[in-house]
Amino acid sequence: MKNSLIFISLVLLVVFSSCNTGQPKWENLFNEEDLSGWIQRGGNATFEVVDNTIVGTSVMNTPNSFLCTEQSYGDFILEFDFKVDPLLNSGVQIRSHSLPGYMDGRVHGYQVEIDPSSRGWSAGIYDEARRGWLYPVSDPEQVDARNALNSGDWNKVRVEAIGNRIKTWLNEVPVTNLYDDETSEGFIALQVHSIRDASREGTQVIWRNIRIITEEPEKFTTETTAPEISYLTNKLTEKEISEGWKLLFDGETTDGWRRACGDNFPETGWEIENGILTVLSSRTGDSTPGGDIVTEEIFSDFDLRLQARLTPIANSGVKYFVNEYQSDSGCSPLGPEFQIIDNNTPGLNEDQKMGSLYDLKEAQNVRLNPVGQWNMIRILVNGNHVEHWLNGFKVVEYNRESEDFDLRVESSKFMDIEGYGKIDGHILLQDHRDEVSFKSIKIRSF
Repeated sequence: MKNSLIFISLVLLVVFSSCNTGQPKWENLFNEEDLSGWIQRGGNATFEVVDNTIVGTSVMNTPNSFLCTEQSYGDFILEFDFKVDPLLNSGVQIRSHSLPGYMDGRVHGYQVEIDPSSRGWSAGIYDEARRGWLYPVSDPEQVDARNALNSGDWNKVRVEAIGNRIKTWLNEVPVTNLYDDETSEGFIALQVHSIRDASREGTQVIWRNIRIITEEPEKFTTETTAPEISYLTNKLTEKEISEGWKLLFDGETTDGWRRACGDNFPETGWEIENGILTVLSSRTGDSTPGGDIVTEEIFSDFDLRLQARLTPIANSGVKYFVNEYQSDSGCSPLGPEFQIIDNNTPGLNEDQKMGSLYDLKEAQNVRLNPVGQWNMIRILVNGNHVEHWLNGFKVVEYNRESEDFDLRVESSKFMDIEGYGKIDGHILLQDHRDEVSFKSIKIRSF
């Protein structure tokens, strides 16, 4: 009888253990003895095991160096500790790749930043060798996140990459809340940044306690208060829907748009393919321009966001407060313009470059992604206050009822346009006869 009870107890214990999913199954990515399971790519900075840690040491005049996992990972929760020299930038790649056909095998993909500088963007998301900053920790409200780094001491990072959402924490402080559908899987890599300053040679970054959950990680996610940023293609997040955002382009139809100064959408000159709206080049004699297009709806106070992709020496723009002015020469759709242009175009004035308030105010602090890559554009209008944002950075700010704005208009080619920039109007995408593509066009009215 006693043996039977013991047997039954053991069976119940095994069954209970196999059904217990309340605890995450962590896997160590570093065995604390050697670099088994890792491979170095990129530059010649050194990686070695010292006292159960991985130590990366910078080397002069060599590209960014990466110690990469041999295995790829899709959905996961990753944790690691790091300590970094105050003079050395670093990071940890996730869902990254090294492909022969892409920049000669250069490592590219999402990077969880390690930034000991005064700006404090550690645990922000940078898109290495692709689109640049996706989530700089630049929101004015993120003071705690920018101050979360323990300078010169150990720090702990948590990364949750589930589906198209990436969240990070630094020393338990929420940092990022990013939606992006560019890459769903790839390797993890430890970075030692390139250096060109001899005083920084030999600076180090150290990692330990590198572990990952890959088995049902969605069951162990954490709520975050970090501001949400979304790069999803022609989709809205649940939060955006609840906040009143709506798509101006659904990825499939031209609903909500028409030709400027016309009734219908242009029959030629614009196309929709793979969820992308493109104005086609009409520089050759056998092509017909479609003309500018405008929203059917009129807007006043709003937050407009979209992504735009340029071809070489291409020119376009997003106009807002657009009114279709009639004159003896015909109809002119005019309004303030967020300039979209390849800055390598010859003969540009400063106020005609990317992100500028066209012909009125030049953009500052511009971080423009290369031709062929997507740029995130944001136009924010709150009463008379207007801002232009490019790739997460504010580049223009003005008051449309200010004396400064009036003087700029009076000395521009818009001097004779009554109410320029001060009357509610349409949103316009410009056909400047060059190929430029748009996607993920969304707006929230206040």
